Parts: sequence; C-alpha cells; structure tokens
Amino acid sequence: MRLIQIRHVHGGRRTGVVSDGSIALLRGGESIYAFAQLALNGRASLSAVVESSVTQEALDYDAVYSGASDWRILPAMDHPAESARCLVSGTGLTHMASAKNRDAMHASSMEQTAPHMQEARPTEAPTDSMRMYQLGVEGGRPAAGEIGAAPEWFYKGSGMALRAHGEPLDIPSHAEDGGEEPEIAGVYVIDSNGAPRRIGMAQGNEFSDHRFEKRNYLNLAASKLMTCAIGPELVVDPEFGSVAGEVSIERGGAAIWRKRIRSGDAAMSHSLANLEHHHFKHAGHRRPGDVHVHFFGADAFSFGEGVTLQDGDVMQVQFDGFGRALRNPLRVAGASRALFAALPL
Repeated sequence: MRLIQIRHVHGGRRTGVVSDGSIALLRGGESIYAFAQLALNGRASLSAVVESSVTQEALDYDAVYSGASDWRILPAMDHPAESARCLVSGTGLTHMASAKNRDAMHASSMEQTAPHMQEARPTEAPTDSMRMYQLGVEGGRPAAGEIGAAPEWFYKGSGMALRAHGEPLDIPSHAEDGGEEPEIAGVYVIDSNGAPRRIGMAQGNEFSDHRFEKRNYLNLAASKLMTCAIGPELVVDPEFGSVAGEVSIERGGAAIWRKRIRSGDAAMSHSLANLEHHHFKHAGHRRPGDVHVHFFGADAFSFGEGVTLQDGDVMQVQFDGFGRALRNPLRVAGASRALFAALPL
C-alpha cells in the first residue's frame, strides 16, 4: 500500500492511496498521522483503517505529480499540528560504497589539516570512518533479542527541514556546498505507551554539505543541518530485504551523472532492528505522539565522484517498489552572509 499527502493551492489537505495513475482520496483524516492515530486508538492495522476509508473521489496522479493540478504533494510524512514534534535524523556508514567515500573525504581532511599526524599514523591504519563501518560489519547484526554494535547517528533537524517532491533543496548562504544522498527512510510514530511504531518507509534525499564536512570530519554534525526530502509516497510494510534503485543529476534537461544504487537490510552493515533499537533506546526519542523520520544511509552520491551541483540542477532518487521518483531542484542562496547576533534580553 502506497499513501500520499496533498494540499490544495487554496488551502486544505487530503490523504490518498496511490494505485496506477490515480489517487483514491480517503475520508476521516487529512494526514497520514491522523490515520496512524486512528489505527492506534482502534487497535487495528494501518492498512485496515485506510482500506475502510477509501472514497469514490479520485485525482489524476500524473497531473498532481507534474504540478499541473491544483493539488500539491506534501512530504510523505509530517506532524500536521506541530513540526517541532517531528524529529529528522539518520544513520551513516551503513553501506560500503558510502563508507569508502567518507573514508576518502576524511583521510583527505586529515592530510590537509594535520600532515604531521599522517606521518605518525601507519599508512595501513583505517580512518575512524572505516573503523565505524567495520564495527557494523562485525557486530551490527545481532541475534534476535540481542543488542548489537551502536551505529553512527546524526541529527537533521525538526520537521521544518522536510521538503516534498518538486520542492527545492536549499544551499543557504552560510553553507559551502550541497549534494544529494539517495536513501530510504523509516517513518515512525510513538504510541501512548511510549513505544515506537513503524508506519512505513519512503525514499528520500538526505542532502548534506559535503564540502564543509570534507574540511574536517568533526564538521559532520553541522554539515547535516540542511533541508531534505522524502516521498512522494509512503509505503506501508514495504519489501526491505534488498532494494535496487537509481540516482541521477539533471542539468538543463539532460542527465550529467547517473548511478545504480542498492539499499535494504541485506545491503547494510547493520540490521534494521539494530538501527531502530539504537535510535529508540533514548528516552527522549519515545515521547508519545512524536513523529520520527530516520534515514538509513546511502550507497552512493555524486560528490564522491567529483560532481559539483549547480543552481537549478535536479536531483532524482528512485527505489524499486517505492513509487514514483523523488525529484527536487537545487536552489543556491545569495552569496551575502548575514550575522545572526544574540541580543541580551
């Protein structure tokens, strides 16, 4: 089952089920969050609640997807009442290709910032990035009921960081760069007892400032504080064993870079269960009513192959079984930098 959230240009939201070229609208809730709450309160599955709410109203998906309709696509999940109640986060170094890219970036930053340390470090010694990835390989897949090695974790922001299909991802004036990271994200809601409940998954573009990160690997946390996108569809109970996909960059209507990618449980150094445990083990991540969007890591990104994105480039991410492609243009803010001063009260 694939769900979508939309809003009308004159106001008002709806939720629908995507099937072939149409969107069947639902009654009883304007958001996926509302239907998740109905399922929790009624102790029913989300799929059952949705199936009982389908109406005869339908929209042309082609028109909505292309922007030719009065309805606009929203992020595949949000907290409709309060964006601050949505936590956007992720786990890196889960895929070998991405770990190698990060390893090269961080090895380069060490050479540039502290060459004397390179002389003291054996050339065969792995960087912290590869050590973290190897921890996942060795201990990221514990037996059922056991706890494995902790993965890397990063914060993206609140729900204010989420963008929908077709909306631009921004390089703000203070950033040095911005680049796509094609990933799959888990979408969760915390029930009234403080237990995380997985609603489904969506394809996403995690988007980061790789150039700033490359200067020093300790810049990783700040490099992640960028807008990101999920959608256009949320897949309830998707196949996540091994998921093939493709990422591409378009400039002037033509693809300048394209790569096949793979994600899913079998492609990662950590199991899905282990990633979820280490995210939700924190009490602050189990506040009833909160929404969580958690990215599971990338298999490739263009920056690792020397591509520098430009204003107007279109980033496309598509994974098999996750609906239509997620497309977002890149928007570069002006070069002027504003000073954000904290004034005494």
